[in-house]
Formats: sequence, structure tokens, C-alpha cells
Amino acid sequence: MAVSAQVVGVVAFYMVAALVMVFVNKVVLNSTPNLPTLFMFFQSIMTVLLLNLTALFTSHVKIPSFDSASTVRKLAPLILVDASGFIFNALCLRDVEAAFYQIARGLVLPLTIAVVALTSLTRPAAPVVACAAIVTLGFFLGISFSDGLPASAVPAPLALFYGFLSSLAIALHAVLVKSSLPHVGGSSTMLSYYSNLGSAVLLGTLALLKGEVHEFAGMVNSGGWDWSTFLYGNLVTGVFGFLISIAGILSVKVTSPTTHMFSSAARTGLQVFLGVKIFGDVFTTQRALSVATILTGTLLYTWVKHRESSAPPAPTTSVKDLEAQEPLMENEKPTPAGNQ
Repeated sequence: MAVSAQVVGVVAFYMVAALVMVFVNKVVLNSTPNLPTLFMFFQSIMTVLLLNLTALFTSHVKIPSFDSASTVRKLAPLILVDASGFIFNALCLRDVEAAFYQIARGLVLPLTIAVVALTSLTRPAAPVVACAAIVTLGFFLGISFSDGLPASAVPAPLALFYGFLSSLAIALHAVLVKSSLPHVGGSSTMLSYYSNLGSAVLLGTLALLKGEVHEFAGMVNSGGWDWSTFLYGNLVTGVFGFLISIAGILSVKVTSPTTHMFSSAARTGLQVFLGVKIFGDVFTTQRALSVATILTGTLLYTWVKHRESSAPPAPTTSVKDLEAQEPLMENEKPTPAGNQ
């Protein structure tokens, strides 16, 4: 296969998988809004099962032996952040329109830059700060001035808070993955296995404590609940959540960070368009400007980092290069499938 065709195939694969995740998640959360934690639990379990199945046929997928409790302890912060990302991402998607979803989670880049700066005790370069400021401006442009919109299209403050927490979880995840990979020998699939299994344990326990398991059992036994959407939604998102893990890895290996970011921008546009067409979401000129501003700041950031990587090595106090973490700054993320 020619390199150009391979790049196009990987980018298309990534975009389709990410879009399917968002819209099927939205359909399921609309049909069963009281079971978000249980829904995310099933997604985690499905990813674990598919990783086990794939490991039977290829040596590229490594499954941990769990012979070291110290490894689990070292990965505990990542697992906790992953589980939190699952929950807040689902709650945000449940409570906002699909076309508004990217705006609600628009602070991923500024928060990632801030988290890396704080954890590495470095100061971001002025161009990086400027890019983060543009993205932040786009976020606030999108959440302000809701006069004239129907009540159903106005996001509640709590939904926006969920979006902020989801973005923060992605930012923390981007930092924790880098420090966690050495504990699993640098294997991204092994790290995905640990994080999804750990998230499943935490999410399953939380679903039980919240009463979602009891409510689910009552709905099943009632005989009047149409469980097909929940069942098929879990199957589809479980499979595509697993594929997103592969797609994120391939997107970085086969494409450049710049190509990956441009494909993400195109996916955002498609997501907005499909949200309006499928769910009848309200998307105003102001919200279009918000998305455009967020994407402009993100693309400028990618260009700035590209210039930094192309320049001769020199002492600097700027934030560490985040380009290698691009798939983790999406959604979507390659471990918890619900963070799409």
C-alpha cells in the first residue's frame, strides 16, 4: 500500500471510529439517562474482553500477568483519572447537545498546557500561552450569550462543569500516561488493559453504590423496558472503543501530529454537522465562531510545536512537547473509550 493511501486509510479509520463513539454514546445516554456509570462500566469491560481476545491471535497485544501488586499501586493515579474521565465525559455528553459537545470540552488544550507546566515546573513559551488564550476565548464565546435560544439548547451550568472536569481528566491523563508507561515496559496495550480493568472495578463499584445496578435490574424485570438500545449501544461502543485505541496509536505512527490535528479538526466539523442533522441540535453563528476559534488556537499550537521541533536544540524554559500525546488530548483518548 502506498504511504499516501495508508495515511488516508488510518485518518478515515480514526475519524469514523471517533464519530461512531460520540453519536452512539449520545443515543444510549438519551434513552437511559439514569445509567451513565453502568454504561461506562460495560464499555470498560468490553475493551478488556476484546484485548484478551486479540492477544490470542497476535503477539503485538500484551496482557499483564498481575504478578506485581506494586505495578497496580503505581498505576493507581492513572486508573483513578481514567474512571473519572469516563463518568464526567458521559455526564457532559448526556446533558448537552451533540453539536455543542466539543465546545463544552473546549478547554482540553489550555488545561493540558497548565497541568504539564505545573507538574514539570516549567514555564510555557509565550506563543504557547497565546494559543491557549485563543482556545479559552473560543470556549467562553460558545458558552455565553444564550439569549434567544430554546431552553433545550441552553446548557446547564452543571453540564458545563462536567465538561470542564472531563477536559481536566484528559489533561491529567496526558501527563500520567507518560509517567506510567515505564511501569508496563512501554507497552501501550498493556497500559490500556490495566487502566480499563481498573476503571471497570471502580465504575462497577460506583454503579452499585449509586443504585444503578438495582435500577437496571428493575428495568429488565419490569418487562416494559425496550432494552435493545442499551444492549446494542453497549456492543457498538465497546467494539469501537477498542478500535479507537488502535486508531489513536496508528494515527500517531503513520501520520504526523499536524496531520492528526487537522483530521481532528475535520472530525469536529463533521460532528457538529451530524449533530444538527441527526438530533436537530441548535447551532448558531456564535457557536460556529466558537468552534472556529477553538480550532484556530489548536491548529496554531500544533504549528508552534512543529516549529519548535524543527528548530536547532537550545536551552528553553517552555512547556515540554505535547505532540506525542496528541491522541490523548482528543477524546476521545486511547484507553477509556468513553472519553471520546
